Amino acid sequence: MKKLLLLLFLSIATTTFAQNKINFEQGNFDFLKDQTEVNVQLVFDNATYQEKNFTEAQYLENREADITAKKNQAVWKNWIYQWGQFKTSEYLDYFLKGINGKSKKIIFKKDAQTKYTLIVDAKWIYAGWYGGMIGSQEAKLTADMKFVETDNPSKVVMKLQADKIGGKQMNQQFAWEYGRIAAAYEVTGKKLGKEIKVATK
Repeated sequence: MKKLLLLLFLSIATTTFAQNKINFEQGNFDFLKDQTEVNVQLVFDNATYQEKNFTEAQYLENREADITAKKNQAVWKNWIYQWGQFKTSEYLDYFLKGINGKSKKIIFKKDAQTKYTLIVDAKWIYAGWYGGMIGSQEAKLTADMKFVETDNPSKVVMKLQADKIGGKQMNQQFAWEYGRIAAAYEVTGKKLGKEIKVATK
């Protein structure tokens, strides 16, 4: 019976968290071959969270109840502040760190005046968990990624999807959800940068 339950759990886990790759949906990287810089923008408008596909508001409501019950209101206030900081700037910084570490010929930047913009539109975020000595489960990110003309965003030149990319990179904030999610953005950037590096040799 125990073996059967274990197999069932592994099957569910594999179904839920498989993939971990970049899928090509439309176009190719030819348009980047004469480019030296690309602007990057992150979008969270349509993101859902965890296995139950919570909205961000629902997810934050649950976290507030959990943190204030187990810790205190001061810890929650710091947590929600950090959540906002990471969403506003840190996730993008981690993504840029990942992609620029692989794509040497093209520099990806924020708020840059460039011909093309890469929009990373988060669709599903799994925050993972941290167990200290026991172990951890990294965050995972599913996002639509599209390259558009900066001056005409409705003109899409390429579409890809980050499919359940696991944030295996550790960072100093990894014990908290926002740190683990940042790691998922960094790994997503690395995987995309590797694909670009190969395609634009």
